[in-house]
Amino acid sequence: MTSKGKTRRAVSVGLCAAAVAAVLAGVPAQAATGTGGGAPKAGAPGWRLTDTGTDARFRGLAPVDARTAWAAGSRGTVLRTADGGTTWQDVSPPGAGELEFRDVEAFDGRRAVVLAIGEGEASRVLRTEDGGATWTESFRNGDPRAFYDCLTFFDRRHGLAMSDPVDGRFRILSTDDGGRSWRVLPDAGMPAALPGEAGFAASGQCLVASGPKDVWMATGGAAAARVLHSADRGLTWTVAPTTIPAGDPARGVFALAFQGRRHGIAVGGDYRTGEPSPQAAAVTGDGGRSWERARTSPPAYRSGVAWLPRGRSAALAVGPTGTDLTLDGGRTWRTVDTGSFDTVDCTADGSCWASGEKGRIARLSWHR
Repeated sequence: MTSKGKTRRAVSVGLCAAAVAAVLAGVPAQAATGTGGGAPKAGAPGWRLTDTGTDARFRGLAPVDARTAWAAGSRGTVLRTADGGTTWQDVSPPGAGELEFRDVEAFDGRRAVVLAIGEGEASRVLRTEDGGATWTESFRNGDPRAFYDCLTFFDRRHGLAMSDPVDGRFRILSTDDGGRSWRVLPDAGMPAALPGEAGFAASGQCLVASGPKDVWMATGGAAAARVLHSADRGLTWTVAPTTIPAGDPARGVFALAFQGRRHGIAVGGDYRTGEPSPQAAAVTGDGGRSWERARTSPPAYRSGVAWLPRGRSAALAVGPTGTDLTLDGGRTWRTVDTGSFDTVDCTADGSCWASGEKGRIARLSWHR
């Protein structure tokens, strides 16, 4: 990759989405957070930082449920909790200190797959089946032109990983055995990449799946910030421009979240500190064929986004300058936290987690 390419990469259980949204909507931002603006008021949900015992930056996050979660980050660090974040176990692969983990996908408390990014052999996939006690490297990139950014799974067997363009097209890896082995898919069904176009390995959410076969890919760095969609597990793709500004290696779509096959949110902006990020969110109601800009966007660059569980209209977006909430499916956003996070994810049982710089991993919880 070019130097530009390097720079581009350089709730409580039972708490339903409606309850979270209703309370957060009425609580001032500084009162709703336990990470950026003092202690939350009684009855208010907010982020609760956990003690990870490390200062690694965690851009990869995979909560399984309210008690179990995995995080992957800098210096080859992988953590796992089985008690809701009260304690974290360091389950980093031996000898992985030079690797930069940017994505992790977990099937349960014992089985997980992590992605390391970088040029050539720095891009790798590792898998564990015993809670991180041992790891097996299942893929090592042998092409110096490839740079893998994100991975996603449709189910416990089928998954994909994406690389920045090689020979003018994004490269896709596929597995049908839970990440034990991988193969490069043919690129005949992949649209041509724009000059300078790439993915952002910022939150593990530049490639996301919903359902058994649908997957979406976020891009930036080119004249337009685009979203690609495949309905056949990565064999053929369509592409659509978004309203999120691009035109610079630091700008574009950084993260996607889909609810079913049709309703999606894209967030991004300009990741450089102090640079404005207008129109940093967009929504789709047709599976990504077209995108509409949010009427009120987050006030700054956002790198992660997730739908709140048990609802169809509430979602959270996170970035280095705060957390934003939408109650109307991504059309309007308001800031509810000023703490720094890179990625966010929620589970079916009603728990939401966020992670980021300086070892920060937090849960959205109900303060009594």
